Amino acid sequence: MTQQVLTLTDSAAAQVKALIAQAPEGREVIGLRIGVQPGGCSGMSYFMEYAEEQNPMEEVVEDKGVKIFVDQRALLYLVGTEMDYAEGQFESGFIFKNPNETGRCGCGKSFSTN
Repeated sequence: MTQQVLTLTDSAAAQVKALIAQAPEGREVIGLRIGVQPGGCSGMSYFMEYAEEQNPMEEVVEDKGVKIFVDQRALLYLVGTEMDYAEGQFESGFIFKNPNETGRCGCGKSFSTN
C-alpha cells in the first residue's frame, strides 16, 4: 500500500474551504495547489495558490471535502505530510508536519531535506 502524499486536519480543510469561498470574483477555483520552491534560510519553502484546473502530472488529494493539487516537483518532498491550520494571538497560518524534513528555520517558514 502506498502512503498518501498529503492529509489535512479538520482545521486545515475548513480554512481551505474558506479560502476557496473568498476567491476573487470571476475565477473558477476548484481547489488549492501546493508545492515547494527554493527559498528561505533553510533552503526550501512551501507555496500555495488557487487552482483553476489540474495540471498534467499533478497528484490530486481529496480529503474532507476539499481538493489539493500537489505540484509534481513537490511529490517526493511532501509524501506523508499532514497539513494543519492554527490561529494564534500574533499569527495564523498553515502548518506542515512533514516527516521528510531534516531541518527547519527558527521562524518555521522554510525547511531542508538533507
